[in-house]
Amino acid sequence: MGRYTGPKHKHCRREGVPLCGSAKCPVLRNPNPPGQQGVRGRRKLSEYGIQLREKQKAKRMYGIFERQFRRLVTEAQKSKKATGEKLLQILETRLDNVVYRLGFAPTRSMARQLVSHGHVLVDGKKVNIPSYELVNGQTVTLAQKSLEIPLVKKTLEASKEESLPSWIERKGPVGKVAKLPSLEDFPQEINQQLIVEYYSR
Repeated sequence: MGRYTGPKHKHCRREGVPLCGSAKCPVLRNPNPPGQQGVRGRRKLSEYGIQLREKQKAKRMYGIFERQFRRLVTEAQKSKKATGEKLLQILETRLDNVVYRLGFAPTRSMARQLVSHGHVLVDGKKVNIPSYELVNGQTVTLAQKSLEIPLVKKTLEASKEESLPSWIERKGPVGKVAKLPSLEDFPQEINQQLIVEYYSR
């Protein structure tokens, strides 16, 4: 599966939120869309435009292209759960996202790189597929050699275990999916209902 290799913060400015996860994201200083000169504000969007921007924001936040995202929506629609809740559950339990949520990496893009390069173990076995979907009870650890990477070591020292989402647990470099995330566990910056409405058109 491909990945976006263009300007890191262009999407952040387009959506108006720090999708990259960096505390130094330019959107925190300049909330205007890319290419816009001066503080002229954002144009008023139509209902379709609002739904489109929410879908684009979720895609870019989790680092997924349209084809894969549409497939995940179709999978969520077949579930007995509410489509929006199931979609966010799939996105949140992706291995690269869990590595990021556990504080093993400062951004999702780095978490994806750690997984792709074989630095992450699931139940003691190496998994190098960022989209691998975790289930309740599975453990996620970093390979011993990965703990020597300076940025990983710094991130682990800086991240606090008590600030983790309620559905995952961590002790040092070992994390666990304590339960599957429910609606109240999902990030508030995503409105899943707008995404469902977009694909229901």
